[in-house]
Amino acid sequence: MNYKVELVEHRKEKRIAVWFENKPELIARIKALGDARWSKTLKAWHLPNTPENRLRFKIYNPSVVHLGMDKIDEVEKFKRYLYTKRYSENTIKTYGDALKSFLLFHQHKDVSSINNEDVLNYYQNYILKNKLSISFQNQIVNAIKLYFKTVQQTAIQVEKIYRPKRERTLPHVLSKEEIKRILNAHSNIKHKAMLCLIYSCGLRRSELLNLKPDDIDSKRNLVIIRQGKGRKDRIAPLSDLILTMLRDYYKLYKPINWLFEGQELGEKYSEKSIQSILKQALEKAKIKKPVTLHWLRHSYATHLLEAGTDLRYIQEILGHKSSKTTETEVMRFMNAA
Repeated sequence: MNYKVELVEHRKEKRIAVWFENKPELIARIKALGDARWSKTLKAWHLPNTPENRLRFKIYNPSVVHLGMDKIDEVEKFKRYLYTKRYSENTIKTYGDALKSFLLFHQHKDVSSINNEDVLNYYQNYILKNKLSISFQNQIVNAIKLYFKTVQQTAIQVEKIYRPKRERTLPHVLSKEEIKRILNAHSNIKHKAMLCLIYSCGLRRSELLNLKPDDIDSKRNLVIIRQGKGRKDRIAPLSDLILTMLRDYYKLYKPINWLFEGQELGEKYSEKSIQSILKQALEKAKIKKPVTLHWLRHSYATHLLEAGTDLRYIQEILGHKSSKTTETEVMRFMNAA
């Protein structure tokens, strides 16, 4: 039985909510546990929060506080708002989780009474105390600023919510020799083509996985990246070498819906699998650095700049909204070199 379970506060009572596939035999099993009820609000079955039920569903930390229904409703409303504004699925999940973390910290306060002092308290006693990253704090700031702009009655002054000072760290860049070893590590043409495209076109992981066969313009040697970050289309140049590799790959695999499909024909290749491909390439290339797929994109931009490519052109290829972003990622490395 595949299921999702969570401790919740439902009608001022602590319960164990269980979500699972709507099948008669599974419903019969949950009912047999005793005092199991269906909730239209939660869209889940829920049970008493007893030691027996916690053990049964492998909940080993009963002291953890969970969101009340009022806060759950707020998070869901916020996610619906983001959906209507056409934010990406990843952003909706990230912002939803960030808001949930913030509201969980202020579980016993009404949303309307949360103020800027509460934001500082959260920074001090949750983010800093738990040594969480600046990146996580920025996600929180983005989420709560956007959320409180949509709330009618609030004590928060959104414009006074500040961001943490940026870390002055160098972007992760690989040498051309290291890139060559990674890209040549795989003999499997599909795996090789995926890594080569990410590097040679400066693609984000999601942009690679969302490519369709028609997005390769072989007549003009271009890759069309549709609805990238910020929901913007852009193009990137495609070398003859990569185009030849893609043609060989296409003849062998014959993808239907997506340029790179998973084990099932027509299904999109998974993020986990592409990460595994990079990990295997690093092992074969004997590179010990904690390389991520985004390192390939950073390296591509830096290598272009080293070759004398104009910064504005690099910005367009990478799909950065502002040239400052490109400069931050690339110029600091060049200055430190």
